[in-house]
Amino acid sequence: MELVVRKNDLLRELQLFQGIVERKNTIPILANVLMEAKGDQVSFLATDLEVGLRSKCQATIAKGGSLTLPAKKFFEIVKSLPETDIRIAEDKGGVKVAADRFDSRMQTLPREDFPTLPESSGAASAQLPRAALKEMVAKTQFAITGEDTRFFLNGAQFVLRPDSMSLVATDGHRLALVTVPRESKGKKDSEENKAILPKKTLGELGRLLSEGDGEVTYVRGENHLFFDVGGRLLISRMIDGQFPAYERVIPKGNDSARRRRRCRSSTPAPRCRSASTRNTCSTFSPPSRPISCRSS
Repeated sequence: MELVVRKNDLLRELQLFQGIVERKNTIPILANVLMEAKGDQVSFLATDLEVGLRSKCQATIAKGGSLTLPAKKFFEIVKSLPETDIRIAEDKGGVKVAADRFDSRMQTLPREDFPTLPESSGAASAQLPRAALKEMVAKTQFAITGEDTRFFLNGAQFVLRPDSMSLVATDGHRLALVTVPRESKGKKDSEENKAILPKKTLGELGRLLSEGDGEVTYVRGENHLFFDVGGRLLISRMIDGQFPAYERVIPKGNDSARRRRRCRSSTPAPRCRSASTRNTCSTFSPPSRPISCRSS
């Protein structure tokens, strides 16, 4: 394999894989990113067997092929290079990375050792609004527990309905639920589509949603979920389990409301609180002299 690629294009894609590839891994090949050069593009793939990511960027391909490189080390090398074209070529059992007067060689692992990830069925399950999905992820991540023997709490449940979608997370003590409307462009189905997404999947999905625009293509497979975000495909294994019946703890038919008024004062007050029952504002003033306490 031999190709030339712009540093900014390569760095932007490699940066997305840093959260997926683990530094400490019992399977060495999972610390690498798979590169495949074909036509006028170079594609990348990385996975930890739970979450995977595919992406690509434009490149000038002199010789096609595929190989694996250490994701962390490759990223640090590219990051330190100047703003110029980067040449990548196989060289005597390794890979040569060069730019201007810089030259580096890295060892590779066999392409055949890299795990094969599942492919989506091709039929889109739904088109999701990007802004709404980004907001849902941001408002529910905090409620996911990371170290719980109840593995179904180590993720968030995604519920897809014909006219809305919800994301709910809980650690057994707190609960976060976000529901937003959506327009169904396909045949409406009265059944809900539920899946539990791992915490790491939500984190990587949030990063992908932070840039760009356009809708997100969502596909549900037998054991995996696929999110196509701006040409980048996030692949996630579903958590197999029964999510808690969170609907039971959410009050229904509550017709009471609480009103608060902002305290308006010409001088700042140490503490201002509003009494909603009386619709008045009371200000707490500290004593003019310090209070001394004596113990008997």
